[in-house]
Amino acid sequence: MSPRPVLLSPKADAPFPPAESALRQPDGLLAIGGDLSPLRLLNAYSGGIFPWYSQGQPLLWWSPDPRMVFHTERFSLPSRFRRSLRRSAWLVRADTAFEQVIAACAHSPRVGQDGTWITTEMQGAYLHLHRLGHAHSVEVFEGPCLIGGIYGVSIGRMFFGESMFSALPGGSKVALAALGRRLWQWDWPLIDAQVANDHLISLGAQEMPRTEFLGKVAALTAMPGPDGPWTARFGEMPAAELSRAITS
Repeated sequence: MSPRPVLLSPKADAPFPPAESALRQPDGLLAIGGDLSPLRLLNAYSGGIFPWYSQGQPLLWWSPDPRMVFHTERFSLPSRFRRSLRRSAWLVRADTAFEQVIAACAHSPRVGQDGTWITTEMQGAYLHLHRLGHAHSVEVFEGPCLIGGIYGVSIGRMFFGESMFSALPGGSKVALAALGRRLWQWDWPLIDAQVANDHLISLGAQEMPRTEFLGKVAALTAMPGPDGPWTARFGEMPAAELSRAITS
């Protein structure tokens, strides 16, 4: 009999099975069911697990091997794009438009995807986490207009990226690069990027064996982290600063 994902207990505080027990096919599928309560989500991310499912599917939980990550100390942007930022008037902020960012991510078309996995239920769950101080957005503005952003979950000194969008070319790149820059300044070494794609690889994301990833997550999530919104701590970053700060 082929292995199957574990059926989760309806209790929000019930433990997840070990991430190492996830299936090889489909890669990383670990468990099914449960809910998107804050406690369940925080327990999942602390164990290197994340939810990913489409409308009409049951709730699915994943921990793929290898894992895609960004190392914040060597984040890269294409040299041509960096040069274009020298004249940019874009400004980057954090946690001033979380709801707009997650809605924009949900409605952004994705190559090879029909519809979105960021369902209404998912949006509500992460908005709840945001209000509790565990989910954050980094937003790019051209004047008053939101033109790019990224959101994810923070626990301790670990950031788990979820999704990003661009309303203008380069908006998501600037959001991701600004996030990487600030996390490097705060001594947060990693951004979880979940699974590989060509866009992430072009920005410097690398594969990490799941065993190594889980060890780093355990250590980083156990460290003290800031509470509440990042708005003041992140400050306002001119996108032009990234043309000098990010190595190629």
